[in-house]
Amino acid sequence: MSKIQNAAFGSALLALLLQSVVLPVFSAAGNIVDTGYAQYRGNLTFPNTVAYLGIPYAEPPLGELRFRAPLPLNTTRVAAEAGDKAIDATTYPDFCVQGSTGGGDAGGAGSEDCLKVNIYAPVGAKKGGDLPVLVYIHGGGYFFGNPANWPFDHWIHQSPNVVIVSVYYRLDAIGFLSIPEFSNPVNGDHNAGFSDQIQALKWVNEHISAFGGNPQAVTINGESAGGASVELHLVANTEQNLFRGVIAQSVYRTPLATPEQRVPQFQLFASKAGCGTGSVTSQLACLRSASISALARAQDFVVSNIAGYHLFQPVVDEKIFTDFPTRQLTNGKFKDVPVIVGSTTNETLAGGPTIAAALQGYFPSMSNETAAAFVAKYPISEFASTALQVQVATGEPSVVCGRHIIASAVAKRNRAWTYRYNQPNPTSGGSGTAHAAENWMMFRGINTGFNGTGVLTPMTPIETAFAEELIAYWLSFVRSGNPNTFKLARSPLWSPFTNSAKSRIVLQEDQHNITTQSGSFLETESALESQRCSFAADQVVAQQN
Repeated sequence: MSKIQNAAFGSALLALLLQSVVLPVFSAAGNIVDTGYAQYRGNLTFPNTVAYLGIPYAEPPLGELRFRAPLPLNTTRVAAEAGDKAIDATTYPDFCVQGSTGGGDAGGAGSEDCLKVNIYAPVGAKKGGDLPVLVYIHGGGYFFGNPANWPFDHWIHQSPNVVIVSVYYRLDAIGFLSIPEFSNPVNGDHNAGFSDQIQALKWVNEHISAFGGNPQAVTINGESAGGASVELHLVANTEQNLFRGVIAQSVYRTPLATPEQRVPQFQLFASKAGCGTGSVTSQLACLRSASISALARAQDFVVSNIAGYHLFQPVVDEKIFTDFPTRQLTNGKFKDVPVIVGSTTNETLAGGPTIAAALQGYFPSMSNETAAAFVAKYPISEFASTALQVQVATGEPSVVCGRHIIASAVAKRNRAWTYRYNQPNPTSGGSGTAHAAENWMMFRGINTGFNGTGVLTPMTPIETAFAEELIAYWLSFVRSGNPNTFKLARSPLWSPFTNSAKSRIVLQEDQHNITTQSGSFLETESALESQRCSFAADQVVAQQN
């Protein structure tokens, strides 16, 4: 199992459907919103918080719409179907079809009719409220993830002056199938799952005001593949800028293949789905009529049985993405907005028998020479142990260097804040602060499991206090573009990152278990890390990121 898969399923044997974890529901008026085309009834999950769950933002991508960019929501159809009744939005919707984490599950759970958002708003929020908006894009390697596992009710309860939107988008082969023929939209569209995210942002721009939000004050946020998505939105070729700020957590620096590099993957996928013969046109017709079960089995087989570009993920399509994101950032071709970007202390998403093998497995276009050059940047003399050497040498290129690369680019013309998250997931049983550790803290002690499931663990008072500190920094940035404006009084002032003074904050609990003081502190990015990450940025062609 890969590092990202390990980080993903956590306490899988004990996993429960998050839908079975019921938040308290309070009876009160004011939980109905009128979008202008339909009314939606939400849950009052705290006395000051309403959750509107499963609001559609696009047409269901079914039948001939499979493997295509989403169509805008037909609001006339929704209005006609609703009639004069408020649409129930009090339960989590079906999540998008899942891929296998490789940990023993088969994948395949979920629905194709999943292009929905969950919206969390303060009680009484209404049009004209102009509250700043956070749009959250979940992680999961682009092949799994259920937004119900990352609820935001308690964020609004803590800070009832924002609106938060959590996005469902198509995953794995259903969201990211790609072949050169998709350059002709008659056949399909590259990056359909990413286009879902764009369409969700467009829907937010048009309709979030009904929920009290300000469409001109949107911040996008994500972790892992969600962090990578946020990075991609920075450089995406879109007709309008749909956000004013970015929070990128543990950016998943996965390669963006070309459609041509994905041809072997398509051929094996079509074959295993029972659509391996005939022209590409006939194969696509067959795949569009195939059952979800057939597609789920085929995508899982491909990921486990093909070398090179085996994952269904975004591609350089010459339309949305015209170049690799690192090169666009380096060349200044990105949206000019402030950012928060960071990683955990001990994360890596690349694994293998040697450092070179791990990097070449993660970056299939990396030559032996480039891999050796990377290894040379991490001599054992600089580390306390071989294990730490391997973790840093594989972790920086695969995820950690996203922090340096993004912040260095943004700081040339805007404000950037960076962090090192240094609080382990207390239920992980491992050493160090691994990938996704902050999700446990920020989302009520969640560990995700197989096929969209999750289990919540009770949090101690010191953990709850630290979670509140994190949420305050994040929502301060959403509200003002600065994590310090509305931080908790006990939290330290978070100095910005500049290219001359590479300051960052270390986020951790108070080491004496005192809930009324912060354990977080400032440090400076080391010169060695800066040099290594600058080297990683220079290897953009080998990494295709």
